[in-house]
Amino acid sequence: MFILRSAFWLTVAFLVIAPKDVDLAATASNYSAQAMAAGKQVIVERILEQDCTSLECIGTKAVAAAVLQEIPSSDPSMQDSSNSPVPFPRPRPDWMG
Repeated sequence: MFILRSAFWLTVAFLVIAPKDVDLAATASNYSAQAMAAGKQVIVERILEQDCTSLECIGTKAVAAAVLQEIPSSDPSMQDSSNSPVPFPRPRPDWMG
């Protein structure tokens, strides 16, 4: 009961205190894109700073850096799209309970 009351009052407080003219979804999306770009940059820098002497290592570094720099910040395959059909499993037979 304590958790239910706490959730209720926290929701009420958020609705009262929350700024009305701010789009929270857009702000969160913007911060997410910035974090992804910074993370990709750090990964590419770490990969490129390694000293390599073999051809395999140099090739691996080049491929990894190219792939990480070409990944879009918002991958459409990771988002829900209502226009693509989603495969659902067949319903369970009645005789199985």
